Amino acid sequence: MSPSLTDRSDPELAALALAGQQGAYGELMRRHRDGVFRLARGHAGDATEALDITQETFISAFAALARYDGARPFRLWIARIAINKCHDWARRRAVRRFFAFARPIEEAGAVADVAPTPEEAAHSRAELQRINAAITALPANLKDVLVLRAIEGTSQAEAAQILGISEKAVETRLYRARNKLAEQLRDDG
Repeated sequence: MSPSLTDRSDPELAALALAGQQGAYGELMRRHRDGVFRLARGHAGDATEALDITQETFISAFAALARYDGARPFRLWIARIAINKCHDWARRRAVRRFFAFARPIEEAGAVADVAPTPEEAAHSRAELQRINAAITALPANLKDVLVLRAIEGTSQAEAAQILGISEKAVETRLYRARNKLAEQLRDDG
């Protein structure tokens, strides 16, 4: 990576990437991949799935880079794409789950048991996994706000801009998400 790319702003890097300089897009990825991964991890609750979502996010972002508005922070733009990819992943997961149970009874033996193995059950007792599972179980509108504000550390205004809702709606959803999360953790533990 040339030192000149690390000194460039995100909008400058986006313009260079559009001009065909692959290193510029690589620098954008380097800057924002951890945040996108954390966002995806908060949604999926699984590091492997989060890595897949992160890759899909950057592929989509590169394809849509011409639509990036340099007046907006790149971080917010890529976070919106990541949230959309998380929602797509959740929909695909729900469809797969539906079809997994829609098989004929003769094929029931071939359907994987969704119950956790004894090893997984032992690991799920760890506090971090308990919290991740509770976050994952939240409805998408509450999870989005909780992940953006509490995990990613975005401001209320940034979260509102990413989600396309008012700041008051962010505040309300965050309050509800925290209460629901506390309730779930109390019930589980």
